[in-house]
This record gives sequence, C-alpha cells and structure tokens, in this order.
Amino acid sequence: MNTIKLALKVDDLDNVATIFAENITDGTEVEIRDKKGNSELVHVIGNVPYGHKIAVRPIAAGEHIMKYGESIGGASRDIAKGEYVHIHNMKALRGRGDL
Repeated sequence: MNTIKLALKVDDLDNVATIFAENITDGTEVEIRDKKGNSELVHVIGNVPYGHKIAVRPIAAGEHIMKYGESIGGASRDIAKGEYVHIHNMKALRGRGDL
C-alpha cells in the first residue's frame, strides 16, 4: 500500500511547507498541498522529522523564511526547492535591532 507523504503550505506568502508524515528521508517524494487545493510532488533534500519544514521553491540567502504568512527567520544560505529548512540553513531575525 502506497501512502501519501503530505506537506502543507498554509498561506499564499509561505515559501515553506510543513511535513505531516513519518520517515521522510533524502529523496522521498512528498505531496505539497495548499489551501486552494493545488498540489505538487517534490523530492525532499535531507532527512526531515514530522512537523518540520521544506522549501516549496528556491530561497535565496538573506531572504525571509515565510510560514503561516509570517517571517520566522532568514535563509543563512541558498536553499533548494524541497530542501529541509531548519537551524542549519536559517537564522533568527527577531530582536537583532539591525533590521
């Protein structure tokens, strides 16, 4: 039985989607869905735990990481579509005072 490995993009502004599946390893195909019913199959880059994020499109270094329509940080380096987005490629921007 082939189960759908699902990731959800909640807001139109989002450039990441949240994984809602277990055992997502490098190369796993996941289906990214949005609230409008659009879906796209993407191969994941990296091992992604349940509830963590992947990029829904390429994200340039310095660009805001958008989740739920809000900035949750900035890309510390270029991030490829489908790549795991977490502390290894994202930095906090809140409270820095220089932005």
